[in-house]
Amino acid sequence: MNLEQLPALTVLSDNVTIVEKDDVKIVRVIHEKASAGICLHGGHVVSFQPKGQPDLIWMSEQAIFDGKAALRGGIPVCWPWFGRIAAPAHGFARNSEWTLLEHRENENGVIVELGLLPSESTLAVWPHQFQAHLLVEIGDELKVTLDVTNTDTQAWTFSGALHTYLTVGDIEQAATTGMGPEYIDSLKDGEICQGGETLQLTDTIDRVYTQPSAQITVQDPVLNRSLVVENQGHNSAVLWNPWAEGAQGMGDMQDDGYQTFLCVESTLHAPSIEQGKTLQPGESHQLVTTLSSK
Repeated sequence: MNLEQLPALTVLSDNVTIVEKDDVKIVRVIHEKASAGICLHGGHVVSFQPKGQPDLIWMSEQAIFDGKAALRGGIPVCWPWFGRIAAPAHGFARNSEWTLLEHRENENGVIVELGLLPSESTLAVWPHQFQAHLLVEIGDELKVTLDVTNTDTQAWTFSGALHTYLTVGDIEQAATTGMGPEYIDSLKDGEICQGGETLQLTDTIDRVYTQPSAQITVQDPVLNRSLVVENQGHNSAVLWNPWAEGAQGMGDMQDDGYQTFLCVESTLHAPSIEQGKTLQPGESHQLVTTLSSK
């Protein structure tokens, strides 16, 4: 996503400005190590481009920047649930307006922190008190941390994901390793399946890998690089691509969009909200994904 063409609304520092695309404000980072963009709508990372490289993050050419719809591509923040186990799908965080709390930089990169608190709209669908921070660290690699705290007087349960869309040159040539052998196949009514050590796609995929390695690597011969995903605070890794038929059914994705991305997600998976992770009052949890290329 080319953010450099957007005019600055506010200059916050030498490296950080606020820009706007349609109805969405974006924290734009331009540093000698890398450039990046984080939308306040959804706390949504839409770009991470190390110097001299193509963007690691894929965004749909038809993503809707109206400040209402969830953005197609980037790193959607799915919280306080992941999937369609409640409405709205993937929770309210990706459709909420986040607040820029802090930014700081040095020669190694830039750190941007966003925050989200309860509102009438969040309480209407999930009646709990919370504090959510999104820490985005931009340098030679990208590290995104979703830090959630229970500020309520009672325990609550949740699930979630950092739903990263990775850019690849050609999805049929990309080879993924490190996702582990066992997965729940969402296209087969949640059947538990066993897979090989290397995954190369020829059709749609929607899988919850339950035993991922510390690193998942996507080898991309077309762009001549390997993308490395390291996750923490998760219990699984979701891999997803809608393929041609799925892309054609999405109003916010070009028909051939599926050819140039693969979702590799840091996921705290649960079949229902009640079966999610429990946080007692005052407790916190961090869900993390780190992206790099080599």
